Amino acid sequence: MEYYDVIVVGGGPSGSTLAWALEHSGKRVLLIDKQAFPRDKTCAGWVTPSVLASLQVDPEHYGQSHTLQPIRRFRIGLMGQSAVENDHGEVVSYGIRRCEFDHFLLDRTTVDKALGVAVKSVERQGHNWLVNERWQTPLLVGAGGHFCPIAALLGDGPGGHETVVAAKEVEFAMTPEQASDCEAQGDAPELWFCRDLKGYAWIFRKGNYLNIGLGREDNHKLSDHLQHFIEDMQRSGRIPADLPGRFKGHAYLLYDHAERPLVDEGVLLIGDSAGLAYTQSGEGIRPAVESALLAAQVIRRAPDSSAQSLQSYGEAIASRFGTRAMNRDDGWHVPGWMKTPLAGTLMRSHWFTRKVVTEKWFLHQAVPPLQTAI
Repeated sequence: MEYYDVIVVGGGPSGSTLAWALEHSGKRVLLIDKQAFPRDKTCAGWVTPSVLASLQVDPEHYGQSHTLQPIRRFRIGLMGQSAVENDHGEVVSYGIRRCEFDHFLLDRTTVDKALGVAVKSVERQGHNWLVNERWQTPLLVGAGGHFCPIAALLGDGPGGHETVVAAKEVEFAMTPEQASDCEAQGDAPELWFCRDLKGYAWIFRKGNYLNIGLGREDNHKLSDHLQHFIEDMQRSGRIPADLPGRFKGHAYLLYDHAERPLVDEGVLLIGDSAGLAYTQSGEGIRPAVESALLAAQVIRRAPDSSAQSLQSYGEAIASRFGTRAMNRDDGWHVPGWMKTPLAGTLMRSHWFTRKVVTEKWFLHQAVPPLQTAI
């Protein structure tokens, strides 16, 4: 039996960032993921300069060997209306492929890893946890996404009682014919909000790759909504007429709707395991990265793995993202006041789509990068 000071379950951006941030802490860390890397990951896939700064990733260096699509513009519209295009005049975000990005973050960590290994059993033994009857630790960190097995140890765990966002999307390399038929531009992702404002669809071109998807909190007839959107975009020439047949699905919790505890005795949740996705955009990479960095600070300083010693992590999350109560609203992605006849007018406004939708809801430009000592 092997002993570790911390075992992180999940090798995505939150888990790999935490492992990276703990490398020189003097703690022995094991990272477990059920998949081998690189692996496919359904995600629209963009990161802001703030995220790269927090990760200490140089865009120029990363872009030399990985997909990194500079984003300077956004096309935003309400389905059934014309889109509004805003040029920000500078790079405000980057398109990435999650299969590359996640592998890069994981590969740069030097902690012990058990990849392609599912967590099949977790047992409490005194003050420690026994994982798969093989590894022992006083602290388990859940970083395995919405259905993370460690999240199941806290509260009611993942289940039907939670209001989740369901999304379906596809990402593929375009043929030369498809590329010529696609009017979507790489530096201008397209965001199309559903008429009932319960979700949005996107078209995101990253070099020769195209990502198309749709997510809704009200996931009833999600496939129908997606099909109608695709047909409309194909008729208008925004996307190629022939697309891969299989769209992949995934689910996640929005921060204002999540009820999962963040800590308990010897347990801590980060990223999508904790339900930290931004309310208005559903974006989860920045909350995943920042929650991991905040968790690393707490783990480094905590005298033990008790819930009391870990509680400052929950306080740090509330300080960074606000309390869930203050973020809660009647709807998803947009505040309740948007769900009025005024919405159509606002979504045709260059000022509103740029200053509110893009810069505030999606890019969080007013929030500076999280600075932590690694």
